[in-house]
Amino acid sequence: MKYLTICSLCVLCFLLPFFAGAYLVHVLTSIMIFLSLSLSWDMMLRTGQLSFGIAGFFGLGAYASIIAVDDFSVHPLMSIFVAAIFAALIALGLGWIVLRLREIYFAITTLALSSVFMIFARNLSDLTGGSAGKVLYESIFGGDPIKTYWLVLSITLIVILTSELFERTRIHFAISSIRNDEITAKCCGVNIFKYLLLVFVLTSAIQGAMGALYAQQYAFVEPESTFSANFLLLPMSMALVGGIYSTIGPIMGALALGLASEYLKLVMPYGHLIIYGFILIFTIMFMPKGIYGTIVNRFKSR
Repeated sequence: MKYLTICSLCVLCFLLPFFAGAYLVHVLTSIMIFLSLSLSWDMMLRTGQLSFGIAGFFGLGAYASIIAVDDFSVHPLMSIFVAAIFAALIALGLGWIVLRLREIYFAITTLALSSVFMIFARNLSDLTGGSAGKVLYESIFGGDPIKTYWLVLSITLIVILTSELFERTRIHFAISSIRNDEITAKCCGVNIFKYLLLVFVLTSAIQGAMGALYAQQYAFVEPESTFSANFLLLPMSMALVGGIYSTIGPIMGALALGLASEYLKLVMPYGHLIIYGFILIFTIMFMPKGIYGTIVNRFKSR
């Protein structure tokens, strides 16, 4: 029954563009991109490492995709895989250094990545277009919002499946033991560095792929907007509001904050971020385990 419900929801999501208007399809496409970023951040958090590198790898993937299409005539669809592999390789190289750091030192180092990547993007003018950025002749699928929606939905489902595999395989026990007590995990034979590197590379690849999707959707990259802090703060907020250390939590958070954000933009164009902040503060103060964690606790207490 559970799997039948999941399959029905997936089919409904694929059929949604036939019943929904263009505006709703565009909103849902944006929400799914942030949902995938939120899940990737939460997957890294399950190891106990707080990463602030989302915006950096997102921007890196966006630039890799646009350059692949514009300078090397790679097909736009293939450029998304190119961007994911490029982000993964950069993460693999950086991971050997930054994953030897812990707690606040790791967090600060990953926070600096977006600034470092942005500096490279600004200064490599011949390749990246410098401060002006790069523009493609046309966006992916010729700007067809329905085909773009289906593409983003397909990749989002892969990200959700990956997150569930993290929860249902031996990886879950390894990264949970690292988060709970690293010394005990090491004594039990868990190869800590291998698992941290695996999760760091995989989540960076997801962030790179989502950056490529975003860039191909708008056919444009520019240092300030592509490496914007929005691609760090919004995914983190969605995971915190929905509930961390789970797959369902970030999904619920992305839907709740994504839809609330769009509604607030309509009723309060210049002040919606204030209400957005209040929602986040209220959730953290009164539902520290997020929406999903609170619901689970309520059912357990009965």
